[in-house]
Amino acid sequence: MDTMRDRFAPVVSRLLDEDPRVAVVLAEIGKDGFAGALRRHPRRVINVGIREQLLVGAAAGLALTGLRPVVHTFASFLVERPFEQVKLDLGHQDTGAVLVSAAASFDWPAGGYTHMAPGDVALLDTLDGWTVHVPGHPDEAETLLRHAVAAGDDKVYVRLSVQANRQGLAVDGERFLTVREGHAGVVVAVGPMLDAALAATEGLDLTVLYATTVRPFDTAGLRRATESAGTDVVLVEPYLAGTSTAAVSEALADVPHRVLGLGVGRRELRRYGTITEHVAAHGLDAQSLRERIGAFVGAGRASVRA
Repeated sequence: MDTMRDRFAPVVSRLLDEDPRVAVVLAEIGKDGFAGALRRHPRRVINVGIREQLLVGAAAGLALTGLRPVVHTFASFLVERPFEQVKLDLGHQDTGAVLVSAAASFDWPAGGYTHMAPGDVALLDTLDGWTVHVPGHPDEAETLLRHAVAAGDDKVYVRLSVQANRQGLAVDGERFLTVREGHAGVVVAVGPMLDAALAATEGLDLTVLYATTVRPFDTAGLRRATESAGTDVVLVEPYLAGTSTAAVSEALADVPHRVLGLGVGRRELRRYGTITEHVAAHGLDAQSLRERIGAFVGAGRASVRA
């Protein structure tokens, strides 16, 4: 199976051909994928070099001229390093862009902590008006990329990862999908965490919702699920643990509820290792998730009813 990032350049290159508003801004990373598009559209494919603050600033300038910029690099260089420009050049100036990241939380362990960004979605949460897509499969990434570019002049973040579920689902860029129904609690699995969450909850009487668009948070979808499954909610997110717990609490503010946020821990893992080892170290493998989810909702109460 190809990766989400493998889809990125071909999809956006086609969008460059289809829509004269679309522009691409790069900072060296990913430039080879746009070689053909650069020849066809030399004024709308721009490589600023290893200058991430300029990357975002240039995108904001293009947006002010009426273009729809798609901006790409690793998440740590796209959200964290140029955060002031994201906040001011895009946010304060009320200009839109599509930020498309690679490397996710720890997709390239050999790159070290400089290339890891588990806090990217939490950081964007400090700003107003961002849509955040977290696809869990290359097919979903293609769909959500097209949604993002077509979203007028909105500010959109698309978080790509080499981690992926085995099968893509029909996502719409708005609502959570119900993939399993139960009565003892709700598990919200985000993006590439769905397969692990389904394996972890196999045989348990739990509803599993699948989220690929986490901002805006699908408040109505969560509330519908809790009407039959109860208001114990577990979030399984591929980034900083607890990133969306406030969104759950806001959605259920008028009813008693409990929420457990599972995700990447704050402790830095200082050995490179592999992606699989990082997943296990943060307790995001299926076995660890089953233990943590079972302990939260109560193993006996969550057993499937006869």
